[in-house]
Amino acid sequence: MATTITSPAVTLRPCKNSAWGSVIRLPPRPWRRTFCRRQRQVVKAGANSSRGPKAATGGRRLETPPSGVAAATGEEGDTIRRLQNGPDVRGVALEGETGRPVDLTPLAVEVIAESFGEWLRVELQLDGGGGEVRVSVGRDPRLSGPRLSAALFAGLARAGCSVFDMGLATTPACFMSTILPRFSYDASIMMTASHLPYTRNGLKFFTKRGGLTSGQVEGICDRAAWRYVARKMALGGGGVRGTPPVVMRVDVMSAYAQHLRDIIKQRVAHPTHYDTPLKGFKVLVNAGNGCAGFFTWDVLEKLGADTMGSLHLEPDGRFPNHMPNPEDPTAMSLTRGAVLDHGADLGVVFDTDVDRSGVVDATGAAINGDRLIALISAIALDEHPGTAVVTDARTSDGLTRFIEARGGRHCLYRVGYRNVIDKGVQLNADGVETHVMMETSGHGALKENYFLDDGAYVVVKIIIEMVRMRLAGLEGSVGSLIMDLEEPAESVLLRMNILGEPKYAKQRGTQAVETLKNYIQEGRLNGWALDDCGDFSVSQGCLVDTSDHPIDVDAYMYRAKFVDEFKGKLGWVHIRQSVHNPNIALNMQSSIPGGCKSMASDLLDRYLLASGLNDFVDISEVQKFVN
Repeated sequence: MATTITSPAVTLRPCKNSAWGSVIRLPPRPWRRTFCRRQRQVVKAGANSSRGPKAATGGRRLETPPSGVAAATGEEGDTIRRLQNGPDVRGVALEGETGRPVDLTPLAVEVIAESFGEWLRVELQLDGGGGEVRVSVGRDPRLSGPRLSAALFAGLARAGCSVFDMGLATTPACFMSTILPRFSYDASIMMTASHLPYTRNGLKFFTKRGGLTSGQVEGICDRAAWRYVARKMALGGGGVRGTPPVVMRVDVMSAYAQHLRDIIKQRVAHPTHYDTPLKGFKVLVNAGNGCAGFFTWDVLEKLGADTMGSLHLEPDGRFPNHMPNPEDPTAMSLTRGAVLDHGADLGVVFDTDVDRSGVVDATGAAINGDRLIALISAIALDEHPGTAVVTDARTSDGLTRFIEARGGRHCLYRVGYRNVIDKGVQLNADGVETHVMMETSGHGALKENYFLDDGAYVVVKIIIEMVRMRLAGLEGSVGSLIMDLEEPAESVLLRMNILGEPKYAKQRGTQAVETLKNYIQEGRLNGWALDDCGDFSVSQGCLVDTSDHPIDVDAYMYRAKFVDEFKGKLGWVHIRQSVHNPNIALNMQSSIPGGCKSMASDLLDRYLLASGLNDFVDISEVQKFVN
């Protein structure tokens, strides 16, 4: 167990916190791009530094893998590598999932944390010894959190890092702990599995530059895989835990809440009650028993809002009411009911760790997915005329027309919040003004907010607009801003499980997705064409990045459009590997009733069955939909 010291200046509290003093908001920092290939080389260089493993961690002795061992750790090492989930780490932390054994164990967390700490010292150019590396750690309320946090603290301490425990926190607050002046940590780790079941858990990594890339996390997991095998075999002194780490407990959430309050007060600049600009507004929050309760207590109420009728504010790691997820139908339905029952101006739904959000307007209309992107785009285009908007390639053609009608440009890109954000960063670096980067899942990042996917900040933008509309005497709710958004006649999601051992799932998923691309390019699927995805150096079904410095591919996916010989253009299909589970997701949209069924039927006969993919892919959900 870690030894914990509570600083008298900063104290840990639950999500419901008291306020800090005034916080000055810094201007956005330049985003220094570092590409995945270089990062993998840096990790390896640090691991084999001639200055030695002891110097690399401020004097602490760490194991160094013998030449070639890190790449040859076999199945045991692959246990760690399979925990990589794009730019995050996720796994099963508690028993209870059929066919899914526990793989995110305390030992797995410890070796990943230690490897991250080593990587961080190299990044900060402290691998020669000396210099304090300060890392904050937050977690959501999952039941596995306390036990895995102890392992996380131990791993960071073994890498020579000073550890600061934020306790219950949000993912955006973890990143902001590297920015806010009172803290300004070198890095942060959030322990969460977002919207996944309570049995799961995971890690999200941040430095002052933002979240890590998939390639960086891959390098860290490669290093951790060797360490995991060595420690399980009790090699290299790995079985000796040593002195428990000293952990400082800190309260970042109060400072983060004040940061959000200050933004609302400054940008609304209410003429009669500056400090309570939400006086006279009723805003409800559905926290889903995750970590979003602070937004009700420490943001909305302190700004004067009436929050009576809010739902599931107390953290509960079992998530007994519904999964905290703005895409969850139950979450949105309950929130809609509360808004209408209480006559609220706005309802807000957050996911577990508050990096995603959705809203319900005063009429009860759910605003998530394409609607949320449209709303934020409308606000951003009013503030920044002509800006580009980056989304994943599952958004509708109607959204493209909505953005273009307001003078904006729409870039369709790969699914994955890190992919979408990184593309926006890249476009800005290339001179293309891009203020909005949003996934249909609710991950929303803005250039003005450090390119951070912050669900609370997205809601702050909407609340500011809501207040401004009332001050200007405009009628209608914020939903009126997207009344002209054209929505598809049909939208369908089907999943195809990958059969066989999990260790082959990624390889087989790639094969299945690539087969569709090959069939289209070889002319075996008449009527189908890979989408060109606009004019932002993105082509071949929104996967290929033809810019001078392309972003590494972390999962294979393509978007293809279908024109029927008799019915004309039916719509599009997006196929991708899931990074969360061993399955393939098939998204379809059509502007014609029955169009999705026609597309699915064509793909079933001429692609899934004709290619023999049904030998290792369960296509029963597609067959059921077609029949």
